[in-house]
Amino acid sequence: MLRIGLTGGMGAGKSTVARILAERGAVVIDADVIAREVVAPGTEGLAALVEAFGADILAADGSLDRPALAAKAFGDDQARARLNAITHPLVGQRTGELLAAAPADAIVVQDIPLLVEGGLAPLMNLVLVVDVAAETRIQRLVELRGVPEADARARISAQATDEQRRAVADVLLDNNGPAEAIESVVHRLWDERLVPFEHNMRTAEVAGYDLRLVAPDPDWAAQAQRLIARLWVAAGAAASRIDHIGSTSVPGLSAKDVIDIQITVADIAAADGLRDVLATAGFPAEPHITGDNPKPTEADPKGIDTALWAKRFHGSADPGRPANVHVRVAGSPGQQFALAFRDWLRADPSAREEYARVKQEGEAKAAGSTGDAAMVAYLAVKEPWFDEAYPRVMQWRAANEPDA
Repeated sequence: MLRIGLTGGMGAGKSTVARILAERGAVVIDADVIAREVVAPGTEGLAALVEAFGADILAADGSLDRPALAAKAFGDDQARARLNAITHPLVGQRTGELLAAAPADAIVVQDIPLLVEGGLAPLMNLVLVVDVAAETRIQRLVELRGVPEADARARISAQATDEQRRAVADVLLDNNGPAEAIESVVHRLWDERLVPFEHNMRTAEVAGYDLRLVAPDPDWAAQAQRLIARLWVAAGAAASRIDHIGSTSVPGLSAKDVIDIQITVADIAAADGLRDVLATAGFPAEPHITGDNPKPTEADPKGIDTALWAKRFHGSADPGRPANVHVRVAGSPGQQFALAFRDWLRADPSAREEYARVKQEGEAKAAGSTGDAAMVAYLAVKEPWFDEAYPRVMQWRAANEPDA
């Protein structure tokens, strides 16, 4: 299934977005609803709270008196930690049950107000953030919900900042305008990104992309870090490092709008072991790609030993963020070259200019072709240049990274 994290500050309109997605067919799991459910009368959660904080946190009808609990639980860090130790596992357990009950082809939207604060973004295949200026949110809370202004400001200041939310946002939904303006945006997101993303994940297909160079995007680095965070969750201890590589990792360099990531593992068996978990994270394997083109090395002067250059290759199922994931063995020529090539381009302006010209020539060669034919034409220009550049890159690495 496709797991979508939905969040936003108080008063941003998150519930409106959740409603639209539910109407389109999403399975919505609301963290606030679950938090109330697990402490309803008769639950083990409520019994545990009474034992921890006293019977005076109960209302006359036996339900939880939330203001009374807040007065006790939020007075100090120790009390808050005791509250979280009771409720968080119960919320997590119930969330897991709802996820397990969702259909295999579901688009699950987890509505989590504290997604950022809880560090949950890397667990999602995609994060949607409903973005509204803080002053607008305060105005909405006061005028539409009757929240006292001082209380509204205090609650908002206790949450993650707008900048922190934007840092984890794969999709930023601007809801500063009139209420109806967000409708068309969410419908388009569902049709053009979420439905194809779910289909690609279920069928283990990599999303296609245009073979076209674009101007450098200063947001590529942040986008890569979001992908890397997900890949760390998926790969776990099998990865020794995960790096942003390729043209999008070099500031100022035009590139295809595709993020390249390298996962370093101990051996090719470990790379094979990541196949399913990477697919679940949104990066299905491309099994026909089993290595890089060999180049002459000290261990293989003729450059014919394909085993030295073995790798596994995955691509993003997300049509809104194309990405390539190269899984290479630590210390292998391909793993070392990917890092050294990136650092060489970052350090040497003339190398960047030379590579940019090669890429432009490859783009021109591929013009008029589509799909695999376009990529073959593009690589027919780039690969001979890579063969020529390889010794230069490795010499630069030896001179500038003596501990490498």
